[in-house]
This record gives sequence, structure tokens and C-alpha cells, in this order.
Amino acid sequence: MIAHPSGIRVRHRGQEPRVHPSAYIAPTATLVGDVVVGPRARVMYGAVLDAEGSRIEIGEAAVICENAVLRASAVTGVEQPVLLGDHVFVGPHATLLGCRVDRCAYLATAATVLQTARLGAGAVVAVGALVHARAVVPDEYFVPPYTVALGDPLRVLAAGSDEVPDAIRGVDFAGVAFGIDAEWTDRVSRYERSAEVRVREFGAHADDELMDEPRPT
Repeated sequence: MIAHPSGIRVRHRGQEPRVHPSAYIAPTATLVGDVVVGPRARVMYGAVLDAEGSRIEIGEAAVICENAVLRASAVTGVEQPVLLGDHVFVGPHATLLGCRVDRCAYLATAATVLQTARLGAGAVVAVGALVHARAVVPDEYFVPPYTVALGDPLRVLAAGSDEVPDAIRGVDFAGVAFGIDAEWTDRVSRYERSAEVRVREFGAHADDELMDEPRPT
């Protein structure tokens, strides 16, 4: 077994994670690039915080649970950082991509928040719910389990609603997340181009450096 007292820290694109001395990073958590973890924050086992060409900022006493993924990006030409305020709770297996989450928000198990979305203070994203790209969730708003939240002003749809495909089409996710202009109906071309964007972005990891060697236990 390999363990390390401050997780796996990776120098990426010349940027290093910075962790406040009072924070706890689990041995199998991974911090990549320009990641700042604030006072008394907790990043638990298997969580991945990957700044890519942007940055991730974790506020005071924020909690990121097991196997959550937080990923920033700049592939569209505009930075999409992940910014978490103080006392934010991110549940197990949650995914946060290029979004902002204000203080005291609560994201339950398997919640997903996509690029450029914003959650207001005290907002809740319940189990399995999706906050789509560009959505704005007001302060203290409750997004119910297994629903899809879109837009500003916010709309919340049941996952199986007939309205979901057209609502998601209007988000222009390919443009927001990947910076590409692709027809909604041409899925093969759209996903091929999206994959190529990530291939180029993730290729930068070939030059990553572990900041220090883990110790065997």
C-alpha cells in the first residue's frame, strides 16, 4: 500500500497545489496544478482536484467527500475555474466542472454541476441531480433528487421529462464546455471533436511531476 500524509500532489503546467496547514488531505486524494485548499478544509479518499489550465479554490471548512471529481479548464479560451466557498459540502461521487459554489451550499451523493454554472449560498443539489452548464441556482434553492436544473431563471425538470432534450439543446453544451460549434443532431461529429479537445488538454499531463515521493507503509 502507498500512502502520503498530504495526498498525491502533482505539479502541472508549472503550477503546484497549496494546502493550508490546518487542512486535511487524505492519502489517496489527488491535487493537480493550481489548487488552493483553505483552512480546515477536508479532502477525503479518492477525491481528484484537477486544475488543468485554470485553477481550483477550496474555502474554509469545505468538505469534499470520497471519489468526488473537481475539474477546471480553459479550453474554450476563457478560464472556467472551480470555486468553492466556505463550509461547502461536496458528497461522495459528485462531479463539479468549471463552476462556482457559494458558501454553505450542499451537494449530495452523485450530484453533478457543469461548466459555468453557479450555486448560490445555502443551495442544495440533492442525490443524483444535475445542474447543467450556465445554470444559476438561487440562494437556498433546493434542486430535488434525480432532476435536471437549467437556465437563468432556473428551470427544474424531471429526468424523464419530454422537455429535457430540447432544454439541453438550448444550453449549447458543446460550445460552453469544449469551445466548438457543432450541430445538435450530428452527434458523431460533435463527440469526435469534443474528444479531440480533451485529448489536447489532457496531453499536457505528460509533463506532470510528483511534488514529493509517497512513502510505503
